Amino acid sequence: MPTLHTERLVLRPWRESDAATLYEYAKNPNIGPIAGWPPHQSIEESLDVIRNVFDGPEDYAIALADDPDTAIGAISLKLAGNSDFFPANDTTQAEMGFWIGEPFWGNGYIPEAARELLRRGFENLGLSAIWCAYYEGNTKSARTQEKIGFEPIRVTQNVPVPLLGETRTEHVNRMTREQWETLIA
Repeated sequence: MPTLHTERLVLRPWRESDAATLYEYAKNPNIGPIAGWPPHQSIEESLDVIRNVFDGPEDYAIALADDPDTAIGAISLKLAGNSDFFPANDTTQAEMGFWIGEPFWGNGYIPEAARELLRRGFENLGLSAIWCAYYEGNTKSARTQEKIGFEPIRVTQNVPVPLLGETRTEHVNRMTREQWETLIA
């Protein structure tokens, strides 16, 4: 898995040594619940997430370029078999997910990281489409996805949120390779 660089960020593989920093940001109740997961309860839980959730081939820790050893958020592309937005055997599409620690909100880091991961998905992985979604009420994620250039595809009510034991309204967006090529032209 490569390390990716933008003007201000480093997107790198997660390390077990990131567990304490991950816990510091992921324990915040303003982060996980709006995205569909409960706040982390311990460094051990964060370590388990690094080992068993952030272990995909395109799961990246977001770090500032001037402090690449400190993870401040997460971004990933979920490939074939790991998304409900496209057929499990479709290797031409992926689902993007992201979050960033609250002290870093409002700095444009997620759009910057997402644009780099879109570039990787379309240029290096040869994807034809990348999906992204947010739950009703997550206005920050909605605005970020719009800013990046994702197009609305559907809104589904009563979508199960298993980690929280509830249902929500989900907004599903997509960007095709053609849309991305137009955006970067």
